[in-house]
Amino acid sequence: MSRICCLCDKRPQIANLVSHANNRTKRWVYPNVHKMRFTIVGQAPKKVMRGAVCTICVKAGKVEKVV
Repeated sequence: MSRICCLCDKRPQIANLVSHANNRTKRWVYPNVHKMRFTIVGQAPKKVMRGAVCTICVKAGKVEKVV
């Protein structure tokens, strides 16, 4: 899984893990991405697509989940 949202192009980021002694090490922060079948809301012909969509796009109503 590529961990990239196909709608908003959200992808993994690099952040710092800060210890109690203020030591900083790099770590990855991954978006909450799920593989699903969906249709894009507001598109005239309802075309079923398949891809990885982040949960923020689902909650915002940008896509409709196809069951």
